[in-house]
Amino acid sequence: MTTPSSPTEAPQPPPEPVHIGLVSISDRASSGVYADQGLPSLREWLQRALRNPLRFSERLIPDEREGIAAALRELVDVAGCDIVLTTGGTGPAPRDVTPEATADVADRVLPGFGEEMRRISLHFVPTAILSRQLGVIRGKALILNLPGQPKSIRETLEGLRDAEGGLQVQGVFAAVPYCVDLIGGPYLETDPGVCKAFRPKSAQRPPRA
Repeated sequence: MTTPSSPTEAPQPPPEPVHIGLVSISDRASSGVYADQGLPSLREWLQRALRNPLRFSERLIPDEREGIAAALRELVDVAGCDIVLTTGGTGPAPRDVTPEATADVADRVLPGFGEEMRRISLHFVPTAILSRQLGVIRGKALILNLPGQPKSIRETLEGLRDAEGGLQVQGVFAAVPYCVDLIGGPYLETDPGVCKAFRPKSAQRPPRA
């Protein structure tokens, strides 16, 4: 008598590759007055937070509305980025035109991202209410405006932690993977020690061993 073999689970496919556009917007950094800190800060955090194979397309450009909009269109429409993160140019000064350029290329606006970014920053400085960050969708890509300082970038994406490292306020990136799911992008897998993605149970894949 032959004993039936026990069913085995199909192996999970490897994490999907993700193409991320990074745009640092600064007149002085783009002209070489000082070294840009935005691009390396974004890249370092994303490499810690995501378990997917990552490919980056980076741009360092001045505060020019048409140039910013052109870079965003190129990264989404030509390069095929799934996510585009900008840093810099979101304040009230005359040369701060990143939100306007982002709105120029948007198919739809996601107001909650900007609201939450300001709420996180208000834990540190009252001038956070002057920030004008946007979250928008273009095609199947998510575009987010982030602050200009490395510390603020990390806090905005990851959230606020106490002295023991416990999370006190959730960062905005926790909502990004499910948003990318909904607009037809790749399945983002995060390191929960850095940023635990939130998805409804029906949208979750089995955790990897």
